[in-house]
Amino acid sequence: MLEKSYKPGLDNIVLIGMPGAGKSTLGIVLAKILCMDFVDADLLIQQSCDKSLQRLIDTLGPDAFLEIENQVLSEMSFEHSVIATGGSAIYSEPAMNHLSQIGRVVYLKISFDELKCRLADFSDRGVVMRDGIGMSLRDLYDERLPLYEQYADITVDVDDLSITAAARKVAAALK
Repeated sequence: MLEKSYKPGLDNIVLIGMPGAGKSTLGIVLAKILCMDFVDADLLIQQSCDKSLQRLIDTLGPDAFLEIENQVLSEMSFEHSVIATGGSAIYSEPAMNHLSQIGRVVYLKISFDELKCRLADFSDRGVVMRDGIGMSLRDLYDERLPLYEQYADITVDVDDLSITAAARKVAAALK
């Protein structure tokens, strides 16, 4: 666990990390542990566009999808909520700056080996590949890792942990 700085008065918790790191599932459990609301940004995007994430990416392309994601994230105004972002949220500096102003950003870190186990097939998960379909999972991991680290207030390694154990570890890191 690494912590940058505590931000008093910000009561949201913003989860970032690779697809498959557990942001949505862990976020629900974390919200229950902390008696907070839960918001899934991917679901908000799907509801606002009435399409699945993968369909949006396939139809509009990665750049247009990222614009929609940026808009949805930048307009969030929740309080006392655990917010699970999509794995590509870190591509939008305005969105990440906004999220860091309304909450503490927690990076759910997993190793590349763990990612491979969790995401054996990510072709229909709505994963944004900025460099197109030829991008490997390793390329995606290497590209995103420094961005997650850049925006994180707290980093929690959740490799080899159950969802409940990982949520408890995050809750402990937030104290």
